[in-house]
Amino acid sequence: MKALTYHSAKDVRFESVPDPVIQDDQDIILRVTATAICGSDLHIYRGKIPGMKAGDVLGHEFMGIVEEVGAGATRLKKGDRVVVPFTISCGDCFFCSKTLFSACENTNPGRGAILNKKNVRSGAGMFGYSHLYGGYAGGQAEYVRVPKANVGPIVIPPGLSDEKVLFLSDILPTGYQAAVNGLVGPGSTVAIFGAGPVGLMAAASARLLGAERIFMVDHHAYRLEFAKQTYDVIPINFDDIEDPAEFIVEQTDFRGVDASIDAVGFEAKGSALETVLTDLKLEGSSGKALRQAIAATRRGGVVSVPGVYAGFIHGFLFGDAFEKGLNFASGQTHVQRYLPELLAHIEEGRISPEVIISHHLPLSQAVRGYEVFEKKQEACRKVVLTPDGPSLATHPAPLEV
Repeated sequence: MKALTYHSAKDVRFESVPDPVIQDDQDIILRVTATAICGSDLHIYRGKIPGMKAGDVLGHEFMGIVEEVGAGATRLKKGDRVVVPFTISCGDCFFCSKTLFSACENTNPGRGAILNKKNVRSGAGMFGYSHLYGGYAGGQAEYVRVPKANVGPIVIPPGLSDEKVLFLSDILPTGYQAAVNGLVGPGSTVAIFGAGPVGLMAAASARLLGAERIFMVDHHAYRLEFAKQTYDVIPINFDDIEDPAEFIVEQTDFRGVDASIDAVGFEAKGSALETVLTDLKLEGSSGKALRQAIAATRRGGVVSVPGVYAGFIHGFLFGDAFEKGLNFASGQTHVQRYLPELLAHIEEGRISPEVIISHHLPLSQAVRGYEVFEKKQEACRKVVLTPDGPSLATHPAPLEV
């Protein structure tokens, strides 16, 4: 089959790889009908994620048609059309039993072996996201093996196009969990740092949950304008406003917002000192966005962090967080927990995640898709890829088999 593979920083290739096969009785083989490039994929593309090997298949946002079913994958049948969560969860361990699916103990053998000398268990395995997360092949491919198929994939009812539901795989539940963790509700004030796909889904989710005012901070004017027109945010361009947090505090009776959402993560555009420290591997992440989130949030408020972080952070300012009595919520998304309610919201027209798509490309042009997305060319917000050949993207129902 054809797939997009990683070879080194800024070197991804569309090439032939072996077809996936059933390896466990709870596996399925999925024929991919749509996949997407995630902001998290750019961390890999830039060479920022350790544990990648040449030839690894990329991609963790995908959906498609079930082609083969393992003997123990009893929830699905051949021909089902499904969206697959980006984390792989067993459904049976201590954490899965608490619906903390991204903390699954049984699907990620990689991280402990590579990084964790104390052998403390890490989170769930992930598709296409390095051998730190299990080394599972990703879904920017014509076919993909999906383990633990009794727990993850959700069947999509007839009548919904791929683009309407594709983001159930990651960015929609990630943005939604960020808003839920921020205790966003009717009348809430919210600051969202980052107007990328997750930031936009956080804004959509905050509106769904009843937020009254949403401030959005970024430095790409086209993304801010889109967010303003689509989600009625108050845009703040940090190239123009030196201290966005100070501006936000001034606009909220000098208290700050009820919740701040850091949808940027460890590659935030930081200070010259932080750039040097991260380049020298003396620091794991830039703390710029997190510091701004702490400063923008009122006393007793919540800082919700869906953005990816690694290692330690210079200038964390925990004393400020303690003095303000802030609550923090973070971590990978428990996608499976939110899928049924979010699918219902899409079916009933309360949320339309597909509006953020700016580029539809064939999978064979995935390399170009990465370049355009990474460089923010052509007003790129989100790239969706469709495997070459007959597309099932608008097929109204599962194939007859």
